[in-house]
Amino acid sequence: MTVTVLVPDEHGVAALAGVEGIRVLAHSPELPPDGVDAQVLVPDFLGGSAIALLDRLPDLRLVQLLTTGADSWVGKLPPHIMLSTGRGAHGGSTAEWVVGALLAVYRELIDFDIARRAGQWTPHITDTLQDKRILVIGAGDLGQQLHRRLDAFDAHTTLVGSQARAGVRGIDEVADLLPGHDAVVLMVPLTPATTGLVDAAFLARMRDGAILVNAARGPVVDADALLAELTSGRLRAALDVTDPEPLPPGHPLWTAPNVLITPHVAGSCHGHRERAYRVAAAEITRFVNGENPRNLVKGLY
Repeated sequence: MTVTVLVPDEHGVAALAGVEGIRVLAHSPELPPDGVDAQVLVPDFLGGSAIALLDRLPDLRLVQLLTTGADSWVGKLPPHIMLSTGRGAHGGSTAEWVVGALLAVYRELIDFDIARRAGQWTPHITDTLQDKRILVIGAGDLGQQLHRRLDAFDAHTTLVGSQARAGVRGIDEVADLLPGHDAVVLMVPLTPATTGLVDAAFLARMRDGAILVNAARGPVVDADALLAELTSGRLRAALDVTDPEPLPPGHPLWTAPNVLITPHVAGSCHGHRERAYRVAAAEITRFVNGENPRNLVKGLY
């Protein structure tokens, strides 16, 4: 039996053309008439609009995402439709952004550039990533990829997952772990359990001068509580995501001290589509062969 797979564009059609047992059709800008029997739907990267197709696809059995985050889709699908993420496609890129952000803060690269723009030569000793203790909350592909890269910088990584296991501490231990680390990196999916995880009490337990790095989703962090810590000068932050997102004009984070902000681009680099479609092709192949995809959303991190 041939499985019909809907993809967001002709790039997806080409990327999945070599997968045996499937017929690939583009669902954007319009759902093709012969696509209504599709069993697999691949939304675009910002594919929330594809949710509108669900009522028109009675045979749908799998939504295969190109992104690691699934928060736009969790709770939107009936029980008979599986949801699989693009886990494994963007971990390296996101980990690279985290390392870059930490280096920018510790080595004061932004301050040196500001001085350069003012025509000032300001040599001085900076901090370093070497020997720093980094607490990474999220022990999946993103966390593991970051762990490997931090090792290369002689930093010391503690991974935290939803439950303790070999080489991973449990989320219930975080309160005790926070004071002993120089930076905290968030790499968790947005779920009811992680929404507001980083609140005033969480931040208060971080050591003075520590860096909060959010490479997860904006609502994982209480923005008002973080603003209070940034404004006081006690903590620093590097944010690739915010709440709200994008930041509206006049939002206090635009002018807050001690913060580096990028516009949700940690995974956005050359080759991201190719990497995402490689993962999607492998997951769809498993589905066609009667297996469950490996990246099924189960609410763990």
